[in-house]
Amino acid sequence: MKITVIGTGYVGLVGGACLAEVGNDVICLDVSAEKIRILNDGGMPIHEPGLAAMVAKNRAAGRLHFTTDIAVAVAHGSILFIAVGTPPDEDGSADLQYVLAAAHSIGLHMTGYKVVVDKSTVPVGTADKVCAAIAEALSERAMEIDYSVVSNPEFLKEGAAVEDFMKPDRIVVGANDSRAIEMMRQLYAPFQRNHERLIIMDVRSAELTKYAANAMLATRISFMNELANLSEKLGADIELVRSGIGADPRIGYHFLYSGCGYGGSCFPKDVQALIRTANEAGQHLNILTAVEATNQEQKQVLPAKIFKRFGEDLSGRRFALWGLAFKPNTDDMREAPSRILIDQLLERGATINAYDPVAMSEAQRVYHGEMRIRYVTNPMAALEDADALAIVTEWQEFRSPDFATIKATLKQPVIFDGRNLYDPAQVRAAGIEYHAIGRK
Repeated sequence: MKITVIGTGYVGLVGGACLAEVGNDVICLDVSAEKIRILNDGGMPIHEPGLAAMVAKNRAAGRLHFTTDIAVAVAHGSILFIAVGTPPDEDGSADLQYVLAAAHSIGLHMTGYKVVVDKSTVPVGTADKVCAAIAEALSERAMEIDYSVVSNPEFLKEGAAVEDFMKPDRIVVGANDSRAIEMMRQLYAPFQRNHERLIIMDVRSAELTKYAANAMLATRISFMNELANLSEKLGADIELVRSGIGADPRIGYHFLYSGCGYGGSCFPKDVQALIRTANEAGQHLNILTAVEATNQEQKQVLPAKIFKRFGEDLSGRRFALWGLAFKPNTDDMREAPSRILIDQLLERGATINAYDPVAMSEAQRVYHGEMRIRYVTNPMAALEDADALAIVTEWQEFRSPDFATIKATLKQPVIFDGRNLYDPAQVRAAGIEYHAIGRK
């Protein structure tokens, strides 16, 4: 099938590469000439495991192309995915200007039937706005051309997006006409050969499903973070509590890890957007409002532990920081807890030795010109001249460190663990003062 993907961010680039991988002829369109230049030169604008090799393979096979030419891209695809950004507006609602601009461009250039797929995470009712934007553009041309607008939300995890797309647990398609549904069935047939994963529903239900999924996962995280803070006050251990409740099959173990708060491009934005959508519909979402507030408070827990131990004035102090990305296997620092910690440490006069396996370039972009942050090449180098170690991202290489070396290198053997990576008894037996989240 001939496919066009508009937008080459996490969703668009992963989707385009994976659709090409199963034999489709894919063009990825982006308005950023620099991003397209990087891709056509064999570079990658994002870090995602397995993606670079897949892109290179399918470019070499002639199945994957990158362009800034809107007319060529629209003419190419019988199915056109809109996978552009929907950043939060000042009021927390999703900003749809890029989605609607893409829809208008489709209407300006289409010459025959198209299935237009909303792949971006968008509020309920967006498909109607996309349909109207295409209709307006066709009206400007005095043309009448059939088209369908479909909602096909993505459920990709950053750091595992390629695998999630190639081996989906479900494929949600919201559509109102049989022709579009049949084309989407054909498109996704290679991804569900051993059993049916396609869930067909109406468009608005599909749009809400994406927000509901992320809101549920965010709720579990905030719930466990509140219990972790309570555990500290009651003398309980949140890791034991997690094991106890996770063993219940009605609850399960997924997303029950407490820590220093969630971040990234999805959970914070989507929770806020769903709250805003509900407000516009005349409903107040009590639970999600609390989830959002709890997460903002949780990002202050790790800094508070450091200030309690070292005081509010950190002039002359240097802290080692392990982890900058909001989660492992990505370089994404959007809404990352590390940014809250870095900002507060710098504000109080501290300096920082920072290390992350893949997010160093992104951190240097975010903190461009900030001379008080020293970027080092490995975890142990971050400990040099540091008064304490703070762990913010649960990268695999942090899970089994040499505690003797940590103790010997730090000025003071103190670890602030925002991800509960270690057994407190083991760390303390090594002679290290250990501050975790909700541990005894």
